[in-house]
Amino acid sequence: MFFDTDSYELKPEAKTKLAENAAWLQKYPTVKILVEGHCDERNTREYNLALGERRANAVRDYLIFLGISADRIKTISYGEERPFALGHDESAWRLNRRAHFVITAR
Repeated sequence: MFFDTDSYELKPEAKTKLAENAAWLQKYPTVKILVEGHCDERNTREYNLALGERRANAVRDYLIFLGISADRIKTISYGEERPFALGHDESAWRLNRRAHFVITAR
């Protein structure tokens, strides 16, 4: 899921993708996931950690809304610490404003 600058609001396309992910998770009820929240390098470390947490929680909350048990979803924020794209411009920043899944148990 990708986010706008300074936002943790899920876009319509993110909700569609999360519905697909929720359907997959319902097929495999023993799978547990970690939702990582990430930010671009702008703003302070503290701000980005908090924003990354809000992004991860927005994804978690929507999955719960779609029927996935909360005990199957953990969240963590990495703020700006683990960029996906290196660079100091919008083409890199847009890829770093994200939340994604890591399967932690099957």
